[in-house]
Amino acid sequence: MKKILFLLLTSTILFGSALQEAIDNAPSGAKITLQAGEYHGNIVINKPITLDGIDKSAVIVGDYNASVITIKSSNVVIKNLTIKGSGESAEKIDSAIVALESDNITIEHNHIEDCLFGIDFQMVNRSRISDNYITSKDLELGIRGDGIRLWTSHDNQVLNNTVYKSRDFVIWYSSGNIIEDNYGAYNRYSLHFMYAGRNMVRNNLFEHNSVGIFFMYSSGTTAIGNTVRNSIGAFGVGLGLKDASDFTIMDNNIIYNARGIYLDQSPFQPGTVNTFKRNKILYNSHGVEFQMSRERSVFNENIIKGNMEPIVNASPRSDLLANDWNNNYWDDYEGFDRDKDGIGDIPFEHYVYADKIWLYNPTVKFFYGSVVMDLLNFLSKFIPFSEPTLLAIDERPLMEWKFEDEEQR
Repeated sequence: MKKILFLLLTSTILFGSALQEAIDNAPSGAKITLQAGEYHGNIVINKPITLDGIDKSAVIVGDYNASVITIKSSNVVIKNLTIKGSGESAEKIDSAIVALESDNITIEHNHIEDCLFGIDFQMVNRSRISDNYITSKDLELGIRGDGIRLWTSHDNQVLNNTVYKSRDFVIWYSSGNIIEDNYGAYNRYSLHFMYAGRNMVRNNLFEHNSVGIFFMYSSGTTAIGNTVRNSIGAFGVGLGLKDASDFTIMDNNIIYNARGIYLDQSPFQPGTVNTFKRNKILYNSHGVEFQMSRERSVFNENIIKGNMEPIVNASPRSDLLANDWNNNYWDDYEGFDRDKDGIGDIPFEHYVYADKIWLYNPTVKFFYGSVVMDLLNFLSKFIPFSEPTLLAIDERPLMEWKFEDEEQR
């Protein structure tokens, strides 16, 4: 009899709108199931419970003045709900769901709309954010809130979420997190790291954002199997690193961006190396752009095709010859393969000529691709106007590669 009574107490079906009262009266470990309908938000959860809307037809609506759900306890589950109606204060980080100083939180299968920030973890560890749809308020891009925000939060899983028309997806001061199988579109930074180390970024798709994936002041992270395309905003970066060291960037598709890969003082720590391997860098304005690069990066087995410029040195003080290029495919390689081993007989060398002043002067880019510029480029190879600058040497360039899907043709 005691066992049956316990099960009844921990599975409450709520029909009315007195949600905060039900939470306050529920025992620790209870499951509160919400039937279809609308419930008043700005609730606070301060004990381990499960809040389940079953099929998202239970709608929790805030009073448009603060966060809709605030979690102050470990072992809380929020799932299958529609959540909307947060406040509009960026200073207070008004969110659909904010979790504070807790562990083992699960946020899954929720639909979040009309909330400034989506899901905000502050000092939350060993938790899971999965299969949520998140969009912000109908505001200008720069004043929307972040779709997902991790601050000083470690060893979390952020999986299979959609972040659409929010501002940023940010990982700050956080380590050991897995960011996998997420989709982001029409945001500013689809994924932005600051002071964050030892994270895994895997198999995400980001498109039509101002910036795809950007790592700042971070180290020791791996990005593998991601696709970033159509980042053509004012900054327009597919995948960028600033003051970032000891990274592994592998098997990513970087397609149709203003800048494919952007490296600013990365690696930053002397003696460290950033490794780029088997990435497809396709049809970007700049394939790989370097800004103040002094330390060595390694580029192996990458496909560099269809870019207006494969390599760009945006700062004359960079030391690009410190980089190691090997076994990459270059679509403008003009060598032969007489022994048929798949490797070019002579090294690939990429020079920049004096006539390419458009690289350092954006106002001249209007003329790129014109007949006049084509003529200057042609003449400079035979009668250089000044000593050309060597930007990269690949001793063993690949002769060919195969497209894995039609979209990359």
